[in-house]
Amino acid sequence: MLLTPQFQMIYRRFHTLPRAPLALVLCGLLAFSAAACGGGQADNRVKYAVTAQQNYDRGEAKLQKKAWIGAAKYFAFIKARFPYSKFAVLAELRLADAEFGAEHYLQAIDGFKMFIKFHPTHDMVINGYASYRIGEAYYKMLPGDWWLLPPSYEKDQSATSDAYRQLDTFIKKYPKSPYQDRARARLVKINRRLADHEMYAARFYWDKNRPMGTVLRLRRLLDKHSGTELDAPAMYLLGRAYMKVKMPDRARAVWSELIQKHPSSSKAKEARSALAHTSG
Repeated sequence: MLLTPQFQMIYRRFHTLPRAPLALVLCGLLAFSAAACGGGQADNRVKYAVTAQQNYDRGEAKLQKKAWIGAAKYFAFIKARFPYSKFAVLAELRLADAEFGAEHYLQAIDGFKMFIKFHPTHDMVINGYASYRIGEAYYKMLPGDWWLLPPSYEKDQSATSDAYRQLDTFIKKYPKSPYQDRARARLVKINRRLADHEMYAARFYWDKNRPMGTVLRLRRLLDKHSGTELDAPAMYLLGRAYMKVKMPDRARAVWSELIQKHPSSSKAKEARSALAHTSG
């Protein structure tokens, strides 16, 4: 069996491992690949009915059983055969749900966006469902953590930023939506991921002796992604970076703010010491 390009990359990265452990790693990768490609076969067979509602109900049943292809066939059939039925409109939404279930997240996002565009007064738009599902699809595309690869916060965060914007917009636009709690829980995790990424970038610039880069990344962390346990460390490092770029007044201001907002933090103690050495 040939390894996929991703697994080839992992193989090259770990080619220096001893022979036995490396063999175990590759066996695990092959087993994972086989499970991902062939596991859990769903029954996607369809038998079309006479009415739009009957076909819709069968499509819904396929969704419940995670038979995404079969579900999509029923909903596509409804759109083609019963274009003026109320179930044709619902079928558009459920086609996007089927794409989501099949992990075709970009196609699902397009489907939900089109549903919102062409059916702005539909109940599933008014209650925020379609908008929430767009945010959820972006969330599902977030880079994950796997022990063989770099931490997720070191990777490209385009999908993370998209998820943040979508869910933040959803929360503000649909304050009474039944999906508010789910969206807020997702947003907390996304905010922490983005804060981690900004801190990672800030420390990279700091280690490279590029303090202005550190300032810019930490300002973005504190302005856009505050509210995590990284706030105090970020404020302390920001003060140090300000000192390096010859902006002592801003350093003292951010250290004073740190002491005020996080008095029990270990970084507050360090900030007090730094203030004592820079006062006057």
